[in-house]
Amino acid sequence: MTELTTTKADPVSVSRRTFIGGAAAVATVTLAPGITVVAYGSDGEDKLVKGARWGLLIDVNKCPQSCNACVTACSNEHGWEDTGNPLTDAQWIRKVDIKDMKTGLEQSLPVMCQHCETPPCADVCPTGASFRRGDGIVLVDKHLCIGCRYCMMACPYQARSFIHEPLTGQKPYSPRGKGTVESCTLCVHRVDVGRIPACVEACDGTGNGAMIFGNMNDPESEIAKRIAQYPSTQIRADLGLDPGVRYTNL
Repeated sequence: MTELTTTKADPVSVSRRTFIGGAAAVATVTLAPGITVVAYGSDGEDKLVKGARWGLLIDVNKCPQSCNACVTACSNEHGWEDTGNPLTDAQWIRKVDIKDMKTGLEQSLPVMCQHCETPPCADVCPTGASFRRGDGIVLVDKHLCIGCRYCMMACPYQARSFIHEPLTGQKPYSPRGKGTVESCTLCVHRVDVGRIPACVEACDGTGNGAMIFGNMNDPESEIAKRIAQYPSTQIRADLGLDPGVRYTNL
């Protein structure tokens, strides 16, 4: 049996098989009054790289359990913080620890929006606020989000969160808003100007090199070459969502 724990959500204990391919848990939510809509901005279709599918490849063997550089970088980049409340804290990215109870092997990996080819969050969204860009990045349009949280229930990765409190000091390139849902954007504001996501940049800065970002449809890109040469795992591949985030050595 493998034990899984996470510091960004209610602690759970499941088998490794369940984590990768088993049934997903959902939570009951209620509609919050007083919705405050904040714009996300344009969907960026005019900035798309033709034929691109942006994705992440994460080598779990290179991700130390004690390292939270990717989480800290995301928090600093987008202005959310861990307040210690698993019911209200943001779920943009969180570290998940897995332990094989039979062998004693311990692994740690970051989990965020998996940027699915067929995102269930977009399927259930009644207003079209949750959508997938042509280059594979899944976003939430804050103009359209009404805070119903159907997308949160539909996400098998528990990668979305609802903003309960008023916000201050927002980043102009990553607006947030009380009464709306949010999740990892793959730092779309960086991607659209040719930069890599903050989490990947921070991981490179530690020297661990656990995260590779790139165009999975470009056979000459590093991420495409790695995926072609080495086995990789999609969390909940059984759902057929074709996530844009893959893991090696998991």
